[in-house]
Amino acid sequence: MPQYLHTMIRVTDPDATIRFFELLGIKETRRMSSEQGRFTLIFLSAPGQEGVAEVELTHNWDETTGYDGGRNFGHLAYRVENIYETCQTLLDAGVTINRPPRDGHMAFVRTPDGISIELLQDGKLDPAEPWLSMPNVGSW
Repeated sequence: MPQYLHTMIRVTDPDATIRFFELLGIKETRRMSSEQGRFTLIFLSAPGQEGVAEVELTHNWDETTGYDGGRNFGHLAYRVENIYETCQTLLDAGVTINRPPRDGHMAFVRTPDGISIELLQDGKLDPAEPWLSMPNVGSW
C-alpha cells in the first residue's frame, strides 16, 4: 500500500519561505545539503506530522531568478512496498518510467497530466535488471 510522503517545491529564498510556513505553524524538521549537487533540502511539517505529509523545500544554490510557469512545483512522493513490482505494474500499463529504480530505492514517473511522481522504496533493494540497463526518459 503506498504511503504519501511529501510535496516538493523549489524556492529561491529558503529563509523567506520558512518564515511564511512558520506563520502557519509549520516548522522545519530536518535539512540536508549537497555540496556536490549544489542544493539544500529542507523538510517542514505541522506538529505531530513529522515524517508524514511534509513539504520539501529544494533550494538550488545556483538558481538566482524566480521560477515561472509552475516550475517551482516539483513532485509528489510516495513510499511503496516494492519499487520493482510497482514500476513493473506501471510499465505493464503503458506508463513511461522516466527515471528507473536502478539503485533499488528511487524512481520517477509522470501522471497523464505530466505531474512528476517520485516513488521511494522503504529501505533499498539490491539493484536488478531490467532496471539497471534502462535509460532515463525525458525529465523527472
